[in-house]
Order: sequence, then structure tokens, then C-alpha cells
Amino acid sequence: MDWMQLVVLSLLQGLTEFLPISSSAHLILVPVLTSWEDQGLAFDVALHIGSLAAVVLYFRQDLLGMTRSWTRSLVTRRLDEDARLAWAVILGTIPVGLAGLLLKDWIATELRGPLVMAWTLIGFGLLLGYADWQRRGNRSEHQMNWKDVAVIAFAQALALIPGTSRSGITITAALLMGLSREGAARFSFLLSIPVITLAGLLETRGLLQEAQAVDWSAIFWGALLSGVSAYLCIHYFLAFIKRIGMQPFVVYRLLLGGLLLYFFW
Repeated sequence: MDWMQLVVLSLLQGLTEFLPISSSAHLILVPVLTSWEDQGLAFDVALHIGSLAAVVLYFRQDLLGMTRSWTRSLVTRRLDEDARLAWAVILGTIPVGLAGLLLKDWIATELRGPLVMAWTLIGFGLLLGYADWQRRGNRSEHQMNWKDVAVIAFAQALALIPGTSRSGITITAALLMGLSREGAARFSFLLSIPVITLAGLLETRGLLQEAQAVDWSAIFWGALLSGVSAYLCIHYFLAFIKRIGMQPFVVYRLLLGGLLLYFFW
């Protein structure tokens, strides 16, 4: 793997994991626009580790408070706002986890095509634009009720369809349920922690079943670049959407979907 491939793939993972623009759509374009060989499963695992480290580091204080309150709630059976948020993240992961176990092979064979990605980019992009345009709520992630959590959780399961974007669909659902832009994005990022962890564990399992040489230099730099870009992405995205909202990402999704239609239709 040359340095250009390492840098591009690492930045793509770090940025598209959290922006509402679909990582799968970008990764399918890489072999179309370049002559690069497949980067290998070990490198994919490293990129996931970098992204996971970034979101955990960014939300470290929130996660510490949530963990303490959640642990205390097991004993006292009383929920403060941090305990409720912790339970929301846990429960919000169940639908996508079950859907992944039940539908993974079918999705990989039936819905992996670039045209599916193109139309989901466009369709869910327009839905994101509508949700942001009509938003009327200003609640934070701490003010969600269980109905909000259920809707967002089942929306997250739709992210298994390539091109949907996990962050995009969860932010869309949260906005439609009345959360503020920042609250929707923060809850989406917190939801990413168990999802990225599960995806990384599945890839690690596959890696352990393969006998292949590992380029430890590429692993180190890939994880580092993915982590740094993901951390900066989270920080600036939260600041950006307060002022401008989601519409630039909607336009980007429409253009990217159109590009996929141009190449593959």
C-alpha cells in the first residue's frame, strides 16, 4: 500500500463515519477512480479502531458520567439523565444488531450494488433536508423519551442498506422527533460507539481466520490518521451545524448520488 492510498482511505473512514454522507458510497468509488488494490481486512480493522478511539476520546466526560449513573441505576433502580442516556444508547443498538445478524448476507448479495447506493443517497438525503428544514424542536439528547429512542433505534437499522449513512439516518430521525441539531448529532455519535465496536469485532474475527502478513506501519498510520480526522470531524461538525444546518450535506449527497448514477447506470 502506498502513502497516497493510506492517507485517502484513512481520511475517508475518519470523515465519512460521522458525517451524514455515507462511507460505503465513497469506498465504492475508490476502485473506480483509482487502480488501487484492496487494502486488506487488517487495515479496515485499524481504521475502525481509530474512529472508535476518536469518538470515545471526544465524549470521554459524557461516557464517564453515563457509566457511573448507569451502574448506580442497576442498584438503586432510579434513573437520572445520564443513566437514561446510557440506557438509550444500549437499547438503541439492539435493532441494528439484530438486523445485522439476520440480514447481513442478504444485504451483501442483494443490496450492495452502486445503483442502490445512489438512490439511497438521494432519497435519504432529501429526507434529511426535509427534517432539517421543518425542525421545530430544541431538546437535547438528555431530554429524549423512550418513543424517541425507539424511532431512532429502528431508523439506525436502515443504515445497513448501503448508501443510507448511519449518522445521516439517525440524525434525520432525531430531528423529526424534535431534537435540536446538536442534540441529534451528539446522540448519533454516542450510538456509533457500540456499532463501531461490533463492526470492528466482526472484522477482527474474520481477520483471525485469515493467514496473511500484516503491514504494521500501515496499521499504525492508518489508525492514527483515521482517529485524528474523526476527532476533528466531530468537533467541527457540531459547531458547523449550529450555524448552517444540514443543507450542505444534503446537496453533497445529491451530487454524490448523481455521480454514482453517471458511472454505473
